[in-house]
Amino acid sequence: MSDGIPRRIINSAKSEDLDVSVRIGKGGITESLISELSDQLSRKNLVKVKANKGTTADRQQRSSLFSEIAKLTTSNLVFQRGNVAVLWSGK
Repeated sequence: MSDGIPRRIINSAKSEDLDVSVRIGKGGITESLISELSDQLSRKNLVKVKANKGTTADRQQRSSLFSEIAKLTTSNLVFQRGNVAVLWSGK
């Protein structure tokens, strides 16, 4: 998950100061979700994403969901805990 990602980015991703700015609802991965995330990543570099309860059935599905989002936004999955993940644009 964090291979090749600078320590300062990992520390920022784990910080309590980074607020959730995108929530994933029942619709899952949609075109508008990817568009919004891509926009935020281009502006902020780090974006915290939260999958609402009921979006996925288990831990495995959540991991797959966040990995797929990272791939679709050409970002890096820096950190994931429970239903929260942090993506980094790599810039």
